[in-house]
Order: sequence, then structure tokens, then C-alpha cells
Amino acid sequence: MNVFEAVKQSVTTRQAASFYGIRVGRNGMACCPFHNDRTPSMKVDSRYYCFGCGASGDVIDFAASLHGLGKREAAVRLAEDFSIPYDDIKLTDRKRRRPPPRQKTADQRFREAEQHCFRVLCDYLHLLERWKTEYAPQPQDAVWHPLFVEALQRIDYVEYLLDILLFGELEEKAALLAEQGKRVIEIERRISELAAGGAGSGQADNGFNGIGADYGGNQRNAGGNAERRREEQHQKLSDGVPA
Repeated sequence: MNVFEAVKQSVTTRQAASFYGIRVGRNGMACCPFHNDRTPSMKVDSRYYCFGCGASGDVIDFAASLHGLGKREAAVRLAEDFSIPYDDIKLTDRKRRRPPPRQKTADQRFREAEQHCFRVLCDYLHLLERWKTEYAPQPQDAVWHPLFVEALQRIDYVEYLLDILLFGELEEKAALLAEQGKRVIEIERRISELAAGGAGSGQADNGFNGIGADYGGNQRNAGGNAERRREEQHQKLSDGVPA
């Protein structure tokens, strides 16, 4: 199987876009990297199409345009980045010939931190949504399960943070990463512990019950619109959660 066939059968454009640091929403929409796109106008799936500039193609076309490569160079890069063998050439031999990786720029480090934060918060949101259903109180329950209470307290706020990472201004994203970075690490650690010990652990907090609390105290840093959104969000949390 040649490199073109191998790549097209193994990698979708959506996977490649996420790998190369392009944020793709849950609806498959992303900001087009091929024109000055401030609102997501590119649909990304197995192929891609931009409703703004008309750019379209398969995963190899996408990588070629994104990196300024020819189609074969783009296909080879995708094969190497996603560890896809082709033409009976050992991947280890190709990797051995690759030049040493370049030192990451500040922008690359920021994008990686942003992507890591987004992934962890998505995993946490999925847990919260599951807990909200699995631990919903029954009429005979005198006390609500702590994981159900945590889901009520956190779902809206975590969705709000994800919206900032998807659609916020650069300053808002930077403020979120700076202020929530340690808590995201704690969330990631906790998710790993729950996965290792079983998600039914009754511990609802594990030391980061205050996620988002400090962030609300500095809401003026990212501008008036962000400030109003944060105030509305915190009001929802305080009004909607039982004591």
C-alpha cells in the first residue's frame, strides 16, 4: 500500500487538524487556518470544507496547505506523525533519518498548553455528565450522592471554560491557562486515579472543590464582555446548587 492510500485509510482530517493544534468543536466546526477566520466556518470530518473561503479536500490536501508542502511530502509527514507504515518500509528506518526536532516556540508551547487544558476539561465534563445521570437522587434518598452534587456544581462552569478555549479572545485564553493551570493538573490526576480505582469512588472533591472560584475574583482582566459572562455564570452556580 502506498503512502497516499495508507494515510487516507488511517487518518481523518479532523484527527490531523487536532494533532496540528487546530481546535475543533464538538460539532466538527473549526476556525479556518487558510484565511482570517474569527468564527468557525470550516467543517472538518473525514474531509474538510470551509464555508468562508471555499477551501476543501482530503487529509493530505489539508496537511499540504497547512504546512506549505507538496502532496507527497504532506502524506509522508502524516504517515510519520501518526506512525503509519507504508510500502513495506520500516517506520523505525524512516524515523532514524529524521532530523532532530526543533525547539518549540512560545506560541507552540501556548497551543500545547491550551490543547492539554481543553482535553482534560472535556474528560472532566464527560464524567460530570455521567455522574449527573448515574447518581441522580431517588425519592427515598435523604442525602444526595456527592458525585451528583459535584455534577450540579461544575457542569455549567466547565462548559463555560471550554467555550473560552474554543471561542474566546487570546487574552481570555491566556488568563484561563494562567489561573486554572494547577487545577487542571489536579483534575487530570484525579481522573487518572478514578480510572485506576473505579469511577464509583464516592470522593467528590479530592482537594479542588474550588475550581473556578479564584478565576471569578479576577474577572476584569479579560475585558467587559468576559466579565459579564463570568458574573452571570457564577450567579447561576450560586442560585442553582442546594446548600
